Amino acid sequence: MSETDLIRQWNTTRWHIIVSQIAPTLLLAFTVWMLVDGLAETSLAVRLAATGILLASGILGAAAQYAAATEGAGVVDGLRQLEAPSAVATRIVAMGWGVNVVRFVTPAVFIVVFVALVLALFAGL
Repeated sequence: MSETDLIRQWNTTRWHIIVSQIAPTLLLAFTVWMLVDGLAETSLAVRLAATGILLASGILGAAAQYAAATEGAGVVDGLRQLEAPSAVATRIVAMGWGVNVVRFVTPAVFIVVFVALVLALFAGL
């Protein structure tokens, strides 16, 4: 691939990473708000449904983020192999470590937040 193609792919991949984080983040925030509003005092079925929704969206969001970040890592590898990279390509390569944050840290944060929310939902049991 040419440098232009790789940078175009990087921009697409970066956009996919950003978009894939929006829904799970909003859902987690909404769940916290619902907990404040009494979600933990609802029926067991409602709390189980909320847990399932959180888990499903978290898994799908993490999978989308991981896939996009892995593609981003491939782009960084491609840019790294260029003989005379532009300033933009050099900066993308320098920031390439960020894809590992998306691949590993973001799902770990989701797991911690998910466990905290599950504990809050079922603390009375």
